Amino acid sequence: MPYTPVELRHIRPAKTFGRGYKRAAIDELLGDIADSFEDVWRERGELADRVEDLERDLEGLKGREQLLATTLVSAEKAAADAKTNAQREAELIVAEAHTEARSIVRTAQNQRERLFAESRRIEALLRSALGIVQENSTGEPTRGEVGSMHIGESWPNREDTREFGPGKLLVRTEQGAPAG
Repeated sequence: MPYTPVELRHIRPAKTFGRGYKRAAIDELLGDIADSFEDVWRERGELADRVEDLERDLEGLKGREQLLATTLVSAEKAAADAKTNAQREAELIVAEAHTEARSIVRTAQNQRERLFAESRRIEALLRSALGIVQENSTGEPTRGEVGSMHIGESWPNREDTREFGPGKLLVRTEQGAPAG
């Protein structure tokens, strides 16, 4: 049975006749044992309190660790989501840029074709004008001389279509630009 320091102080060995121990020495020994045991008992209590404090601190640290782990997982997920969203947005921007580029190229090609058609029309008109100038130098009537022509003559000569040239006839749109 374990003894407490108080119990050790109150133990009194039985007295016998004959060869026994000196009572003062035994009392002193029991006092020293009780003092030593009190020190050990007190240290044991302090250590138990310390263990409780450490266990409480350990629980707090475990809670923080779990919170940090949860935060880290959330941050990793948010970073992955942000990266995925940025990649989708970049792909969308690139697709829109390609669409816009195709539209610009189509517009430029249409403009180019329209300008080529216009240049062919102007070339035909210039050739026609050159033909008229050359005819005038050969003595045929000009437009200014048409009024002095006889009634039997018809100008322009409907069978002579050189003034219209081989170019394609352009129809003007509502805005005044030629439609190709």
